Amino acid sequence: MMALPHAELPPTAGLPARWRDFAPPWRRGFARAAAAWLGSDWALLTSSGTAALCIALQALKTLAPRRRQVVLPAYTCPLVAEAVLHAGLTPRLCDTRPGHFDFDPAQLAGCCDADTLAVVSTHLAGRIADVALARRLAAACGGFVIEDAAQAFGARMRDADGTWRSVGLAGDIGVCSFSAGKGLTLYEGGLLLARAAHVRAALQEAQERLQRPRPLLELRRSLQLLGYAALYRPATLGVVYGAPLRRALARGDVAAAVGDRPRREIPLHRVGVLRESAGARALQRYRVHLEATCRRAAALRVQLHTVPGLRILEDAEGQRGIWMFLLLHLPDPRARDAALAPLWGAGLGATRLFAHALPDYPQLRGRIESPPLPQARAFAARTLTLGNSAWLRQSGLERVLTALRAALA
Repeated sequence: MMALPHAELPPTAGLPARWRDFAPPWRRGFARAAAAWLGSDWALLTSSGTAALCIALQALKTLAPRRRQVVLPAYTCPLVAEAVLHAGLTPRLCDTRPGHFDFDPAQLAGCCDADTLAVVSTHLAGRIADVALARRLAAACGGFVIEDAAQAFGARMRDADGTWRSVGLAGDIGVCSFSAGKGLTLYEGGLLLARAAHVRAALQEAQERLQRPRPLLELRRSLQLLGYAALYRPATLGVVYGAPLRRALARGDVAAAVGDRPRREIPLHRVGVLRESAGARALQRYRVHLEATCRRAAALRVQLHTVPGLRILEDAEGQRGIWMFLLLHLPDPRARDAALAPLWGAGLGATRLFAHALPDYPQLRGRIESPPLPQARAFAARTLTLGNSAWLRQSGLERVLTALRAALA
């Protein structure tokens, strides 16, 4: 498909919806279908990934009521910290490894103690975190592991016995997200996974206790999903994504440009049958979509590797991540900003993953601790993302490569 002049490319390679996804008869069963697709026999569907995390934390509070701290990587989505605060718990921030988003092992060991309720091990940008490390350290202090797979639905990792398993199934609780931009989308939606029967029971009870009817909000989400089906293409993304992005950049609002604006509430309600049915039909195409994005990412990485000084976050041995976008690491903040300046807002799918490390969000200041966290802050200041869209043509990629080479010269 030829990109149109002034067309807008998405920052992530979402699975396009098809109108027949919405055709009757409408059926429930998305959670069951998604669980089977992942290789599990159980899952709960929630109204969002953040809602799933809220339910998970409330469930764990009933299992270990005296523990109050939740260990988070200091570079992650600010809604994760909001969910912890919403649950009445205390986020404890752990610095990351140099040049990475995952926990620094020594720092994580120091964060886990008798007050640790859970460690949130987070896969970001389709790349896979070391869940085994989090499990080992959490188990040593009697805590749980929540595996945040919001940006990695469909990624897999190899167990010690050589078996390939989906992410989301290695911790005590797995959390997935189906918001817009996450690959497979219900526009908003989440999934809870668990292996142990008592954890499943606690999750079920927490969801039933917290979930409230929100018919008008569900109608809005259904209309938004229909809007995604109509507008997710270069000719129209400039109106619904590009124009708001450029307005945010013009007023210097980085958080709004990234999409990190604070939310006043975290709705917990049942996903409607229309969105469930559409999601189940889209799920049947998702494996082919993942394979196509993997091939495109491989070709993109070949060209990006020609830029001296640029590092692409890749899979480690025993990992098969997903490639909705590529996470690029530059040597210093000056180079990152110089590279992003001509690209951000140019309609080429370049952006930042998150605006800041967690303590630096205005909406979180004074509500969470603010230790030094040098590696997480450095990672936030040195990274940008490039969408892995099927609509990115060689001419657009040449503009990206030119900007990167100039910034790194």
